[in-house]
Amino acid sequence: MAMAENSESEKYPLHKCIFQGDVKTLSSLIRTYNIAEKDRQGNTPLHLAVMLGRKESVQLLLAHDAPVQVKNLAGWSPLAEAISYGDRQTISLLVRKFKQQAREQMEESRPNLVATLRQMGDFYMELKWDFQSWVPLVSRVLPSDVCKIHKSGASIRTDTTLVDFNDMRWERGDISFIFNGDQKPSKSLAVLDNKAKRYKRVGYEETELEIQDEVDILMSSDIMVAQMSTKGITLSKTQTGWIFREDKREMVGPFHADFYQINGMVLESKIRREHLSEEDLQKNKAIMESLTKGSSQGFTNRKSQARRASLNPPPESNITWEEYIMAPPGHCPLLGRNLVYKESSKSFKATVAMSPDFPLTVDMLLNVLEVITPFKHFRKLREFVLMKLPPGFPVKIDIPILPTVTAKITFQEFAFRNDIDPKLFQIPPDYLEDPMR
Repeated sequence: MAMAENSESEKYPLHKCIFQGDVKTLSSLIRTYNIAEKDRQGNTPLHLAVMLGRKESVQLLLAHDAPVQVKNLAGWSPLAEAISYGDRQTISLLVRKFKQQAREQMEESRPNLVATLRQMGDFYMELKWDFQSWVPLVSRVLPSDVCKIHKSGASIRTDTTLVDFNDMRWERGDISFIFNGDQKPSKSLAVLDNKAKRYKRVGYEETELEIQDEVDILMSSDIMVAQMSTKGITLSKTQTGWIFREDKREMVGPFHADFYQINGMVLESKIRREHLSEEDLQKNKAIMESLTKGSSQGFTNRKSQARRASLNPPPESNITWEEYIMAPPGHCPLLGRNLVYKESSKSFKATVAMSPDFPLTVDMLLNVLEVITPFKHFRKLREFVLMKLPPGFPVKIDIPILPTVTAKITFQEFAFRNDIDPKLFQIPPDYLEDPMR
């Protein structure tokens, strides 16, 4: 037994250095071992450095490109743990590194994406979004949107009035995303504010002001993860008729479609708020109350007048390395603050209408969505389409977006076209560049 404990203890040298605060040894070993390796709790070295407040180790790991968004067995990323710990400098470093890694990941997939776009025909497409909630009074103030997508060559333009939708906050506007695969990476993606006649290049390094605004929001909001569990899902054809039952088949726009019921879909959400003050909790509660009363005031991103200060660090952990590493998986000893934690799961019955007539394939749709996934609700659609769906193309879908909100998405128009105006993919000459937007 002692030998087993010994071998387990020596199995994760980077984790052990961080736990023991040995930055010198960590520095000498960091190039030899896998910086992204997970221990029995699913923690990477960066998870541990953040949870234990080892700031030098955090800086060293980030300098060697340790992954920021990887999750441990409990479902938390190093960034989530950093928000809980409450050190502003550490949160800022992780946000900056996360954005850098996201840019690099996009650049890696870019050549394949551009090649696929070139192979597709040029088209115009409309997606209708209708958001609904089972919470009384909320549905009537939820937004809807028709998203218009033009595609020509290696370029895509997306026009929308729903700028952002997350955690019961949304922002309306008149926004266009333009992706031009023929341009160099730093100029290939731009977002246009058509009301203000301003634009911003997306994909270059964010300004310090933008980073700090985001840090303020993270430090004053719940830490939340919501993921769709598809382990137990089953698909069955939707039936119609009272006496003579038959498979449901209807037109969705111009497309014949077969309807399917998706059972066993579960949205699992976890919320932590040990980093929030009583004042934060009251403000967040007021936002939710004004939402249910039908007010949409204050649902844009909240930016503090003064910057949030770092929290006092949690008490130093008395857990030894051996106690930590020998703990059963999923039973991680407490290393940071006492958790203030809520977990919930809600079952959904989703429906999907699959059409054999739609001119795009699901793979092609995923390539289009990859370009326009700056929108959070589009990422949810992409996640859903990655599921194993019945044959055909999903022309109408009901999917959960948040624990209390579902979206109905309808592909209400699609046409291949060879007359798409190239000016649609250019920034109008009278628009001013505004990198601060």
